[in-house]
Amino acid sequence: MEIPRIGAGGRGNYTIFGPVFIVISFYYCSGLGIRHPRTAELQFHRLYSPPTHAVHLSAPAHPLPSPHHNAHGVLHGRRDNHPSPPCHRHPLHGRRRLLLIFFFAGSSRPPEPLGRTDRPLGLPLHALDTRHPVLLVAAPLLRRANDEHVIALDLSGLNLSGPIPGAALASLPHLQSLNLSNNILNSTFPSELTASLPRLRVLDLYNNNLTGPLPAALPNLTDLSHLHLGGNFFSGAIPRSYGRWSRLRYLALSGNELTGPVPPELGNLTTLRELYLGYFNSFTGGIPPELGRLRQLVRLDMASCGVSGEVPPEVANLTSLDTLFLQINALSGRLPAEIGGMGSLKSLDLSNNLFVGEIPATFASLNNLTLLNLFRNRLAGEIPDFVGELPSLEVLQLWENNFTGGIPASLGVAATGLRIVDVSTNRLTGVLPSELCAGKQLQTFIALGNSLFGGIPDGLAGCPSLTRIRPGENYLNGTIPAKLFTLPNLTQIELHDNLLSGELRLDDAKKVSPSIGELSLYNNRLTGHVPDGIGGLVGLQKLVLAGNRLSGELPPEIGKLQQLSKADLSGNLISGEVPPAISGCRLLTFLDLSGNKLEGRIPPELAELRILNYLNVSHNALEGEIPPAIAGMQSLTAVDFSFNRLTGEIPGTGQFAYFNATSFAGNPGLCGAFLGPCADDRHVVAATSGFASLSSSSKLLLVLGLLALSIAFAAGAALKARSMSRRSASARGAWRLTAFQRLDFTVDDVLDCLKDENVIGKGGSGIVYKGAIPNGAGAGAVAVKRLPAIGRAGAAHDDHGFSAEIQTLGRIRHRHIVRLLGFAANKETNLLVYEYMPNGSLGEVLHGKKGGHLTWATRYKVAVEAAKGLCYLHHDCSPPILHRDVKSNNILLDADFEAHVADFGLAKFLRGSNAGGSECMSAIAGSYGYIAPEYAYTLKVDEKSDVYSFGVVLLELITGRKPVGEFGDGVDIVQWVRAVTGGSSKEGVTKIADPRLSTVPLYELTHVFYVAMLCVAEQSVERPTMREVVQILTDIMPGSTSTSSSVVEPKEEDGESPEKASQQEGSQDSPPQQDLLSI
Repeated sequence: MEIPRIGAGGRGNYTIFGPVFIVISFYYCSGLGIRHPRTAELQFHRLYSPPTHAVHLSAPAHPLPSPHHNAHGVLHGRRDNHPSPPCHRHPLHGRRRLLLIFFFAGSSRPPEPLGRTDRPLGLPLHALDTRHPVLLVAAPLLRRANDEHVIALDLSGLNLSGPIPGAALASLPHLQSLNLSNNILNSTFPSELTASLPRLRVLDLYNNNLTGPLPAALPNLTDLSHLHLGGNFFSGAIPRSYGRWSRLRYLALSGNELTGPVPPELGNLTTLRELYLGYFNSFTGGIPPELGRLRQLVRLDMASCGVSGEVPPEVANLTSLDTLFLQINALSGRLPAEIGGMGSLKSLDLSNNLFVGEIPATFASLNNLTLLNLFRNRLAGEIPDFVGELPSLEVLQLWENNFTGGIPASLGVAATGLRIVDVSTNRLTGVLPSELCAGKQLQTFIALGNSLFGGIPDGLAGCPSLTRIRPGENYLNGTIPAKLFTLPNLTQIELHDNLLSGELRLDDAKKVSPSIGELSLYNNRLTGHVPDGIGGLVGLQKLVLAGNRLSGELPPEIGKLQQLSKADLSGNLISGEVPPAISGCRLLTFLDLSGNKLEGRIPPELAELRILNYLNVSHNALEGEIPPAIAGMQSLTAVDFSFNRLTGEIPGTGQFAYFNATSFAGNPGLCGAFLGPCADDRHVVAATSGFASLSSSSKLLLVLGLLALSIAFAAGAALKARSMSRRSASARGAWRLTAFQRLDFTVDDVLDCLKDENVIGKGGSGIVYKGAIPNGAGAGAVAVKRLPAIGRAGAAHDDHGFSAEIQTLGRIRHRHIVRLLGFAANKETNLLVYEYMPNGSLGEVLHGKKGGHLTWATRYKVAVEAAKGLCYLHHDCSPPILHRDVKSNNILLDADFEAHVADFGLAKFLRGSNAGGSECMSAIAGSYGYIAPEYAYTLKVDEKSDVYSFGVVLLELITGRKPVGEFGDGVDIVQWVRAVTGGSSKEGVTKIADPRLSTVPLYELTHVFYVAMLCVAEQSVERPTMREVVQILTDIMPGSTSTSSSVVEPKEEDGESPEKASQQEGSQDSPPQQDLLSI
C-alpha cells in the first residue's frame, strides 16, 4: 500500500492491494489540520471507487509494533518517509490516532486494486467480534476504545449479513453516527444500542432484512437527528413514543410491514424536515391532522401505505413543504383546497386514489409547482385554464379520470419548461393546443382515448424536443404534417384510430428522422402510395398502416428497414407483387399483408427472415405454390395463406405439420395435408410400380440386404452404448461438488438420484430429478437439475464463465427464490442441486388436472411473492441478475404454496444447446408466449424483458389460460386479452376472468389486470420496474375492499390450497417516484 504524505486537511489518495484489514496510524498533531481537540476526521479515497468505509478511533498511548504482516494478515501502518509536520504540545500529545479501513475479501487471486472490482464484499458482520479470525486485532482496540473516542462507523453497502453485534457496538459510547445501510443484516434490533449510545445523532439501517417490531426504546437516544429504518421488515405499529424526539430532522420508516394507525404523536416532532412513511406499509385510518404542526417539514411521502379517508385541512399549515406524495392509497373526497396555500410546493402526486370533484381554484397559486400528478382518480369537470398558466410546471399527468371540455389553450405558454403532458382516457373534446411546445422543451404528449378533433398543430408537429406523440383514438382529421417525420428526437408516433386523410408524405428519405421507432397510423383514411421515402426510417421497429386506403405497389425500399420487427399493412388496397426486398428486414417477427390486392407468387426470399413468427398473406390474389423454403422456417408459429389462388401440395414438414386447415382455406388448387390427397400422386405410384416390377429373386435379395443392414446398425448401436457407459463410469470419479451452504451429502448421493423413475420434469433447461438425500436439506428431499450440454463437447467443466455465474447464483438468499444448494460437474455434465418444492410449479397447478383450483387469495399471494423474488434479482443483487426465462413453470410452490422463482440466470447458457431440443423454449431467448416483442429487433434482453414475461404470468393467474395455444393461430394471451378487453375496460375484464375463481371483487381483479397490462406494454420504456410492480401489487390486498361487485359467483370448491400470510421480502423503500404508472 502506497501512503503519500498527509498535508493540511488530512486528505490523501491511496492504491490498496490485496484483501487485507488495514490499520493506518499517525501522530496526533496540529499539522494535520484537526479542528476539534479530541477527534480526527480524515477522508481517504480508493482509486476507481467511492470513498472508503472507515472507522475513526483513538488508540492507547503506547506505541504499536513495528511494521510487519502478522499472522492474521494485518498490515500495521507506519508513518511515511516524508518529514512529519512539527507536533505542538497538546493534552493528547503522544497518543496515536488510527483510521481502520475494512476490506473483507477472502480471495486468493493476485493482488489488484480493490477499487477495480464492483463485486460486493459479502460475509457475516463480525467486524466487532473476536470470533472472526480476520478481525482479531480490531476487537481489542475496540474494547480499549471504551474510554476513547470512536465517533463514526460507516459499514454501508458491504453486503454484510447476520445480526447486528449489539454488545460490541455498545462498547463505543462516544459514537455519534452509525451507518449500516445497504447490507443484508437480519434478526431484530439489538436493545443494547439504545442504552449505551447516548450521543448517537445519526442511525441509518436502511435496506437490510431486519425484523420484529420497531424498537420502542429508540427515543431514549435524545440527540438523534437522523433516523432511517426504511427498507426492512419491521412489523407492528409505530410506537407512540416516536413523537418524543426534540431534535429529529429526518425520519424514514417506509418500505417495512408496519400496520395500525399513523400515531398522531408524530405531530410533536416539530423540528422534522423530512418524513417518509410510504411503500409496503399497511396503515389503517387516515392522515393524522396533527401532522399539520410540522411547520418545518419540507418533504412528506406517504405513498402506497394504505391510508384512507379525506386529506385533513391542517395540511395547509405545512407552508415549507416542497414535496407531497400521497399516491396509491385509498384517499377520497374532494381535492383539499388548502393545498393551494402551500406556496413552496414543487411536487404534488395524488394519483391512484379515489378523489372526486374538480381541481380546486386555489391551485392557481402554486406558482412553484413542477410536478402535478392526479391520474387514476375520479375527478371530473373541465381542466381549469389556470393549469396552463402555472409558470413552473414541467409534468402534468391527468389520465384516467372523467375530465370534460378541452385542453387549456394556454398550456405551454407560461410553463416554458413543460416536458410531459398526459391527458389520456378522459372525455376531452376540442382541438389540440397550438402552443404546447412554446418553450421547446416538450418531450411527451399523450392524449389517447378522448374525443379530440381538428388537425395536428404546426407548433406540435415542428417541436424539436418531442420524443413521443400519442394522440390516438380520437377524431383528429386533416393531413399528417410532413415535418413531423423530420423531428430529430422523435421515437414514437401513435395517430391510430382517427380520421386523418391524405397521403403519407415521406418523399425525401434523407430528411426523415432516423430515431423514429414506432409509426402507428392504422384505422385512418390515408390514401396514395406507400412512399419510397419510408426506407429512410432506418430506426423503425414497428410499422402499422393497417385499415387505411393505401394503394399502389409496395416499394422495395421497405427492405432497408433493418430494425423492423412488426409490419402490418393489412386492410388496404395495395397491389402488385410482394417485394422480395422485404427479406432485408432481417429482424422481422410479424408480417401481415392480408386484405389487399397483391398478386403474383409468394417470394421464396421470405425464408431469409430467420426469426419471423407470424406470416399472413390471406385475402389477396397470390398464385403458384407455397415455396418449400418457407415450409422449412422453424421460427414460424402461425401462418395464413387462405383465400388466394395458390396451387400445389401443402408442405407437411417442419412447422407446417402443426398448422390447421383454416390457414389454407379458400385455395381450390391446394391439396395434401389438411385438404386431402392430391389428384396426381405420381411419386407414390412410381415407387409402388417400380417395386412391383422386380422379380421374386430380386425382391428376396433386397429384403435380405435390408435385414443385414439392420443387424449391423443394431450391433453398432450396442457397441456405442457400451462405450458411452464406460465413458460415463470413468467420468464418475471426476465429479466435483461445490456446496453453497453446509451439506450433509456427497456427490455420490447426488448421482444416485439420476434415475429414470426419479424424473419429475423435462424442459428446455434440462431434466429434473427428485432425490432423497440422507439427512439432507429440505427434509431429505432435493431437486437435481441435469443441464443439457453447454457449448462444445467437454466444455462444461472448463467453462469458467459458467462456473463463475453459478457461483454468483449460489450466493443468492431470498425467501422467494429457490435456493441453490450445490453444483456438481464433470467434464461432460453439470448438475444443479436445489431445495425441493413439493407442490411443483405454478404452471402445473394452474393448467394441469387441477387447473384453476387455486383460490384468488392464493393466486394473488403467489403473484406478489414471485414479484418480490424478481425484484430482488433486479434491484438488490450486484450486479443485477436477469432471469431471462420468466414463466409460470419457473415459479415453484413449497408445501405452504409460497412462491419461489426458479431457473434464474440460466437461459443465456442454454440458448446454444437448445436448438431443436424443446418445443416450448425458444431458440432465441425465453419461452414462446413470454418473449418481449422488442427482442426481435434488439436481440438483447434486459430487466424490462423479465417484466413483460411476468405480466404474462399475471394474465395466466387472472384468466386461468395458457399463454399460447388456446386463442387460434398466431394469437397469444396478450393479444387475446387486448382484443377482448380493449386494453382497459372493466367490463372486458369480466369476460377474461377464470370462471373457476371464487367470488372476487371486481376492483381487486381489475387492479391486478392493470398491473399486468402495464407489464406487457409493447414499448419497454412504458413498463414499470419490478420494484414498482411490487409497490403497485401490494396496494390492494385481497379482501381489503368491497366497494365493487364480484366477477363470478361459482360454488366454493373443496380442497383449497393451504394459505399462509406472505412476508414481504426483497423490497426496499424506493426514492420518491415522479411517475409509477404513466403509460
